[in-house]
Amino acid sequence: MPERADAARNRAKILAAAEELFAARGAAEVTMEDIARAAGVGRGTLYRRYPDRAAIAVALLDEHERRLQESLLRGAPPLGPGAPPAERLAAFYAAMVDLLTRHVHLVLGTEVGHSRFKTGAYGFWHTHVRVLAAAAHAPDPDVLADVLLAPLAPELFLHQTGQGVTPERITASLRALAARTLGQDG
Repeated sequence: MPERADAARNRAKILAAAEELFAARGAAEVTMEDIARAAGVGRGTLYRRYPDRAAIAVALLDEHERRLQESLLRGAPPLGPGAPPAERLAAFYAAMVDLLTRHVHLVLGTEVGHSRFKTGAYGFWHTHVRVLAAAAHAPDPDVLADVLLAPLAPELFLHQTGQGVTPERITASLRALAARTLGQDG
């Protein structure tokens, strides 16, 4: 059954308000009451759709990850099909660093520790990187995919940026890693 127009409007208002509040204060500092008030909806409306902040964070992150997934599948090269594997991996790394730069607060709410490996997004990223590794004839693409995704852990990103490493430096290092690992000159 399609979503009712008023429900879609409320969902959009809730997600927009939550994203703004999470970015400004951090998800841990935002209450469900804060979100309902900022969205201009009742608490019942909020709780019917989202039982807690984590569910809202998952919904927000899902929206951003779906856009990236669409670009990987159908976008222009080098992020999308048509570029050599190392270039595609470097473009993927750049897109993921950008996603972490803008939304690490959401990623931390959904992809921390072992739970990271159980998300649908991680499965998609793993498949994407595995296919690139296989296309580059890299040894053991299944294992290599996890190794190549490890530098994108949100805890590592926060550690590095907290030490003063810029997203640009992280992206440059990951670009070099992609070139060395998948056999392209960087």
